Amino acid sequence: MNRLDRFFEISARGSTVSTEVRGGLVTFIAMAYIIVLNPIILSGSADVDGNRLGFAQVSAATALTAGVMTILFGVVARLPFAFAAGLGINSFLATSVVGSVSWAEAMGLVVINGLIIVLLSSTGLRRMIFDAVPMQLKLSITAGIGLFILFIGLVNAGFIGSTGLPSPPTGLGVDGGGSITTVPTVLFVATLLVTGILIARRVRGAILIGLIGGTVVAAVIEAVWHLGPAAERPGGWGLSVPALDGSPFALPDLSLIGEFSFAGFSRIGVLAATVFVFTLVFANFFDAMGTFTGLSREAGLAGPDGTFPRLRSALVVEGVGAVAGGAASASSNTVFVESGAGIGEGARTGLANLVTGALFLAAMFVSPLASVVPTEVAAAALVVVGAMMVSHLRHVDITEFSVALPVVLTVVSMPFSYSIANGIGIGFISWVVMRSAVGRAREVSPLLWVVAAGFLLYFARGWIEALAGV
Repeated sequence: MNRLDRFFEISARGSTVSTEVRGGLVTFIAMAYIIVLNPIILSGSADVDGNRLGFAQVSAATALTAGVMTILFGVVARLPFAFAAGLGINSFLATSVVGSVSWAEAMGLVVINGLIIVLLSSTGLRRMIFDAVPMQLKLSITAGIGLFILFIGLVNAGFIGSTGLPSPPTGLGVDGGGSITTVPTVLFVATLLVTGILIARRVRGAILIGLIGGTVVAAVIEAVWHLGPAAERPGGWGLSVPALDGSPFALPDLSLIGEFSFAGFSRIGVLAATVFVFTLVFANFFDAMGTFTGLSREAGLAGPDGTFPRLRSALVVEGVGAVAGGAASASSNTVFVESGAGIGEGARTGLANLVTGALFLAAMFVSPLASVVPTEVAAAALVVVGAMMVSHLRHVDITEFSVALPVVLTVVSMPFSYSIANGIGIGFISWVVMRSAVGRAREVSPLLWVVAAGFLLYFARGWIEALAGV
């Protein structure tokens, strides 16, 4: 136990083994939905040849890569940041990339993206970009991610929904109609309030208590009313129905591992493939940077300049996650914002990652159990954690409007555009423009100018793809 304590610096960070175990469990519960959601996204689209990925195979690959990368990161970086398939990138692959290439070729592009990120991290360029970001933007990125997590929770719970109208685009309720009309959403509200009260009263294990209690109540509700999935019955559960049918055990199908190819460059041409890789690198690079910034500050591990222990190792391993995800056909694996749930529960070291990773590996064999926690209950934890992270805005002095505008744009762009990378890019560009306009151009790092210019190209990629014939 002493060796474990010294290796992970458990006592030095004010934590305990039991706290780390509890935090790792909470993180897994908050992230377990990815085992269901990632295969839904990836298996739902046919590639250019008309082929689809199998749901069961993608689910197994998702759990395997999440488990391996989470454990690897915990051992190397010794931080409580769990890994899984990034939602932005998997959606981009399913909606934009596989219309031009096969699934194997799309995953080959993901592998190349990961290798580029590993190279940037190993050479120190990624660290230099991280250091070039001013503290005001780092704090706003933290708050923006918190608001993003909160918004994800509200949407996943059916508390906020699309109206299907130009204005207003969203509204209260799963259909945006202005009222709460489903039992699962009511359970979300109850779980959120109970968890919030427990946290306010400083009850240890508050988030875990809320998750377990909400799941038990959900199972009782399903046993009595048989709501079923929302896809089949209005008013039903989201992604996961809190009921276990048949055996809780299943052997994983890992046949997709190694099914990637670099032939996409010859199929669509070097220029078009490069545009895809450029988009993947930008999304992967800055999504992870923003998430690292937010989580390290939430865990109290960030230094005065916003950096955290073993930063270079963390950035390199994150790039390896993209390579591993592409090689396993699970899409790029990256640090997950839901790790904040475990951090909120007290996790401060990589030991929590060992617990989360082991549970992901076990989920390959007990995947039916992983889907028992309903999305609406897990969403309550996300809202609570998001509220905690938004509070970091109190450290930002926004009396100068040249600071206030970039900070506000960074924070609101993340949830409204459903992208951490978009929020960071808008913040960088507006910061460079505003600070220069008020005579503070010398305070802006030259590297930040370069990155801002890169984001301009990133936001204009639709025009670039059109010119490239993609």
